[in-house]
Amino acid sequence: MTTDPRAGPVLETRGITKTFGSVVANSDVSIRLERGEIVALLGENGAGKSTLMNVLFGLYRPSSGEILVRGEPVRFDSPRDAIKLGLGMVHQHFMLVPTLTVTQNIILGDEPSVLGHIRYRRARARVAELSARYGLEVDPDEKVENLPVGLQQRVEILKALYRDAAVLILDEPTAVLTPREVDELFATLRRLAEGGTSIIIITHKLEEVRSLSHRVYVLRKGKLSGERATLGTTASELARLMVGRDVVLSVDRPEPAPAPEPIFRMEAVSALGPRGLEALRGASLAVGPGEILGIAGVEGNGQRELCETITGLAKATAGTVRLGSDDVTGWSVARRMDAGIGYVPPDRRASGLVVQFSVEENLALGRSDRAPYSRARVLDRAATRASATGLMERYDIRASGPDARASTLSGGNQQKVILAREFSRNPKFLLVSQPTRGLDVGAIEYVYRRILELKESGVAVLLVSMELDEIFALSDRIAVLHGGRVVFESRADATNPAEVGEYMIRGAAAGPAARSEA
Repeated sequence: MTTDPRAGPVLETRGITKTFGSVVANSDVSIRLERGEIVALLGENGAGKSTLMNVLFGLYRPSSGEILVRGEPVRFDSPRDAIKLGLGMVHQHFMLVPTLTVTQNIILGDEPSVLGHIRYRRARARVAELSARYGLEVDPDEKVENLPVGLQQRVEILKALYRDAAVLILDEPTAVLTPREVDELFATLRRLAEGGTSIIIITHKLEEVRSLSHRVYVLRKGKLSGERATLGTTASELARLMVGRDVVLSVDRPEPAPAPEPIFRMEAVSALGPRGLEALRGASLAVGPGEILGIAGVEGNGQRELCETITGLAKATAGTVRLGSDDVTGWSVARRMDAGIGYVPPDRRASGLVVQFSVEENLALGRSDRAPYSRARVLDRAATRASATGLMERYDIRASGPDARASTLSGGNQQKVILAREFSRNPKFLLVSQPTRGLDVGAIEYVYRRILELKESGVAVLLVSMELDEIFALSDRIAVLHGGRVVFESRADATNPAEVGEYMIRGAAAGPAARSEA
């Protein structure tokens, strides 16, 4: 770290408070960032991390408190003000125009021009120079839509550096990256810090915080609950500061009992994507009772089509889907659900819940026309309320009551509603996709425990996740989906994240070299 103690902080907040009506999102938050320092910001969902960063980047104005840049109080009325003073932000969801080139995206809104004519070659040369200087190799002329996620993130970082950012704020920067891309990103961030760039990283991955940052600030319920030098802290201590209690960060995964026949099988299944092109190509998988098969892969490699074909939301163009001895390929969604297929979808708000409905109504979705929720197809409100109350207690769903709208719940409690609904149906086979996306460490601990309880009861579980840590924590076997094909499969204890990551990036081309490199 290249800090100069005589220079003082490059960025500082003093007593920042931000309210939205009666809701206090940040309360008296003071942080500092030195030149060449990497600081991590941790906290549960709703802890106020994003609000604080939006205040720093000019998207929100603080209700009280002040921001100082190089010791001088400043006021940001918009992100443009923050950019002018050397702040850059890389959002979790990239702000890029897919049809434009790398250079066009980087200079967008800050085009060098003379007499109204953009000096594109000059801009391209500067992009190439920045790319080489910071080890952010990317083709300046390539369209962004043709770049993998890791390279798109480099474009976002270059966009900030092009505008002379002295401070970089990165929001969940590793959420969609493979292990190799994470290593490359961290190497880049360390180089930037060594060159004097100051960095704030928002992440929920505790081990990444410990491997990258110099200091850590932890927010809980809008207030600072702690500040630690990273070198002297542990993941358990950080989790305790985040949640306010001890959190079990590892899981004890029992071995699956050997079974002669799988509960679920898909054989050479193909399916079309939203553009009518083949997105799933001859995929074959099998999951036995009491087993968890983890599906790893870079997003957009057929995961959506895999889930929709298994659940009946999309039709297979080839191959068969089997549950036990039944060929369910042509069955409807409802018939598959009745036969014992459970589904936890990847986007709880878009496809897992009807957020305008109450918790009680969401828990009864798909079963409101049968016992115990109805009699002679007439909804039994008393039975529905009693069932919802019991599930809310069993699954620790924290809401004002069964009649609370799902939209008012936190992300973790929304996920618990879906888990309670699907698990209480006693499935034979459970497809669970991105089960902890956007959840904090306390909610993740809870979700893992519930999934393992189902495994122990003999349910076959297919886990689709972007988080390799999650795949390895829960899975007995691991398969990699690349280009709609299953390109790799192994027992979890016979492989490692580096090898799986190589197959995620290169597909079948990784071959035996991936294992030797790992």
